This record gives sequence, structure tokens and C-alpha cells, in this order.
Amino acid sequence: MAQPTKRVQPNYLKILMEILVALAICFLAAAVGGMVTEPNLGWYEGLEKPSFNPPDWIFGPVWTALYAMMAGALFWIWQVDVPAEEKQTAYRWFGAQLILNVLWSVAFFYMHSPLLGTLDAIALLIAICGTIAAFWRLSRGAALLLVPYLLWTGFATVLTFTLWRLNG
Repeated sequence: MAQPTKRVQPNYLKILMEILVALAICFLAAAVGGMVTEPNLGWYEGLEKPSFNPPDWIFGPVWTALYAMMAGALFWIWQVDVPAEEKQTAYRWFGAQLILNVLWSVAFFYMHSPLLGTLDAIALLIAICGTIAAFWRLSRGAALLLVPYLLWTGFATVLTFTLWRLNG
């Protein structure tokens, strides 16, 4: 007669802490970007904008959702049961895109440079694609959580480029 298998209970406190750490990492980047952006909104308001520029109120909710999805993707990768070495490339890509995300705010808002913002946004798109590819190898769900971020950043890149062309 077969012995019943013992069920392992998940460590809910550990899971909660990992979720909070993933959220803290992503929203810390958001906070740094916000600290650079906020004092320069007057400059931004004075720029000539294209017809497809979204209303200002849309940026906060969209970025909040995107940072939450980034955190969800990172948490998901942490849960993948493979040796830590196999996750290193994914972590490097994730870190690179997060740094480039913050640097966009520095380039565009702090330095008042839509041109540097455009160049950073292109690098950011590459880093997001690298992150998605690295995550895909480990978890398709985690990779798919980053697709809206890629799409929004693509739109933001076009918008930043257009702002440079209109105001450069």
C-alpha cells in the first residue's frame, strides 16, 4: 500500500516579505524618478506637445500599474525553482531596465533634455526586451507581465522623440 505524501505548507510570511521587497524595489525606483520629475513639471507644462500627448492625469495611474506589474514579475522569478545562478542574467536585465527607467527622468525632466530622454528611452526599450527574454526562459507568466510596460515605454519613446522634435 502506498504511503500518503506529506503536503508542504507554504511559508506565507516568507511569501509576504518577498512580495513587499519586490514592491519596495520597484516603487523605490518610482519614488526616485518622481523626486526628479516633480520639481520640473513647470518646465514640462511649457513644452509644445503633439496631438497624441495623453492628459497629465493618466501618467500616475499607468505608471503605478506598471511598477506593480514589474514587482509581480520579479516576485514570480524569485519563486521559480531553479538554481540562483540560472536567474542571474534575468536579475541583471531587470536591474538595468530599472536604472534606465530612473535615468529617463533625470535626462528628460532634471536635465530638460528630450534628446537625452529619447536616447535613454531607446536603451530602456532594449533593456526591457532583454528582461522579457531572460524572464521568458524562467517563467512565461513573469515575462508576459512586462509586456504592457514594453508597450507603454514604446509609446513614451515616440512621445519623447516628438517632444524633442517640437521643442529642440
